[in-house]
Amino acid sequence: MIAFRDFALRRGGRLLLEGVDAVLHAGWKIGVAGRNGSGKSSLFAAILGGVDADAGVLDVPDGLRIGSVAQETPALADPAIDYVLGGDVELAASLADEARAQATGDHAGVADAHHRIDAMGGYDGRARAGKLLHGLGFKPADHDMPVAAFSGGWRGRLNLARALMAPSDLLLLDEPTNHLDLDAVIWLEQWLRRYPRTLMVVSHDREFLDGTVDHVLHLEQGRARLYTGNYSDFERQRAERLHQQQATYVKEQAERAHLQSFIDRFRAQATKARQAQARVKRLEKLAGTEAVRIERAFSFKFPVPERVPQSMLQLQHVDAGYAANGTRDPGPGTRQPRQDDGADPLRVLADVRFSIEAGNRIGLLGPNGAGKSTLVKTLVGELPLLAGERTAHKDLVIGYFAQHTVEGLRAGETPLDHLRELAPAAPLQSLRDWLGQWNFAGDRAFEPVDGFSGGERARLALALIAWRKPSLLVLDEPTNHLDLDMREALADALNDYPGALVLVAHDRHLLGLVCDTFWRVADGQVDAFDGDLDDYARWLRGRDNDSPARNDSAAHAANAANPRERRREAAAERERGRALRKRIDKIEARVAVIDAELSALTERLGDPAIYGGPTAQLAELGRKQNALRDEKAALEAQWLQLFEELEAAA
Repeated sequence: MIAFRDFALRRGGRLLLEGVDAVLHAGWKIGVAGRNGSGKSSLFAAILGGVDADAGVLDVPDGLRIGSVAQETPALADPAIDYVLGGDVELAASLADEARAQATGDHAGVADAHHRIDAMGGYDGRARAGKLLHGLGFKPADHDMPVAAFSGGWRGRLNLARALMAPSDLLLLDEPTNHLDLDAVIWLEQWLRRYPRTLMVVSHDREFLDGTVDHVLHLEQGRARLYTGNYSDFERQRAERLHQQQATYVKEQAERAHLQSFIDRFRAQATKARQAQARVKRLEKLAGTEAVRIERAFSFKFPVPERVPQSMLQLQHVDAGYAANGTRDPGPGTRQPRQDDGADPLRVLADVRFSIEAGNRIGLLGPNGAGKSTLVKTLVGELPLLAGERTAHKDLVIGYFAQHTVEGLRAGETPLDHLRELAPAAPLQSLRDWLGQWNFAGDRAFEPVDGFSGGERARLALALIAWRKPSLLVLDEPTNHLDLDMREALADALNDYPGALVLVAHDRHLLGLVCDTFWRVADGQVDAFDGDLDDYARWLRGRDNDSPARNDSAAHAANAANPRERRREAAAERERGRALRKRIDKIEARVAVIDAELSALTERLGDPAIYGGPTAQLAELGRKQNALRDEKAALEAQWLQLFEELEAAA
């Protein structure tokens, strides 16, 4: 159990938290939420003992084993799997003792080490480390590569695997999904669901939080409040609490006005003085409820393109990859293709046939390392084709956000410097007005980007892309540095954007909101994916299970030899398929109606004006929203069962 009692925390001259009272029980999985700068990372540092409380008490049990992810990774020569195994310090030390004893012929030492390793179930430790590496996207050949050979993002994954390997009673994860792809995020979510101890996690991925936490500790305006349930439950409960608070405030202000009016009128009259004095005491005892202060959420829009070609871009029979003397994407290791003359090119994708039309909103899915970024670079023309043809409309303007776009901002230069390079002839005021729309107003436009946070850099990169009024946005992991509010703003902007979109993201909430079709990149191929993100997660699990293909039964083979029986069975299957299709269509129609109703309810609940209305009205809206969500969940379960039956009958 971890307890905060009147806890306050200051970083530098700024008071981050004060008056925090909360008890976190063993076994809870807690999401720590709040805007950037609200104190989430500092709270973790206090639990780890790196920061002292400014006031109050933080009670962490003695002997509590706390796991966390290291921020830096030394450039070690150790193999990756040994580095991960080293997260279990006691096991790694015992294995090292056993190896030394064996090398020196110390039989007693070998026996002692063996007993220790066996007692902690340590002989499967290397296998567990390998599973962690596999889940986080490392290929088997990468396991024995030295840590120093990995790029920064992949070293971050090694640190995460090392933290998961360590035995812990409390696991602290601060933005663990940053720089993970969708496959690794899904795997990590499943791993954390099975984690049997206490978890505290900071994440800007609401789907990830919904799938992993059962409590939310919300930091806001220097305070902390604990909610029961996942992130969606927290949002609903917070909206209800704010409504009740505002209603109480309005009622209290009306009573204050009434009491003060009586006091002002009759204080001087002897016959009313006692009554006036009683009202003064009543006025002093009123609770002093604060008005609800809604922090203004940042919002932006992508400008309307000057031209939106109907047929934007086509790849015909394209082989995509990297020339023998070119530079490839940094995978887990920093290995490069051979540089010698006559070396073969590295082909990642073969015979790609991919087209983008006006209005397309395409999400790219695929296992780690399958070639999503290679496809994106080929689409935008950054990679030359190994074979085939790329055709782009002459009026096409592409806005491309690459995984390393944020790191490409020039040190020492300001937002205005970056924008002026794109538009050297534009009037200064128009450049400043544009930056102001992206929250770089006033002196912020003249500040060097060196001191900007990751989220501010990402916002600037999007502003530079939007300046050119692209008709096609190609975004490769744009959410890595964005908090929840900025991700919501990006989703709103993309939904209002009239051009076409190709998106690679590990944020399932964003993918589900803005994409209406998905393409799967896997096994060197690019194919349309007929399903949603839940279907994709199931496909991933099936891929990992490596289950053998189903075989036809002997009875079916026997019937196939009889033409009349075969025709009869085929007719029955077609009729069954039509019946299933009708039921599926009916469910889809009802779900569409529910989605529209939920969207309208969400819009109403997001209106601050509703907090001043009757409490019963908000409660009724909440009940209706929950009923619709439950109905939709039940319908989706029916849909999935029927769809699987239809697929089996096909």
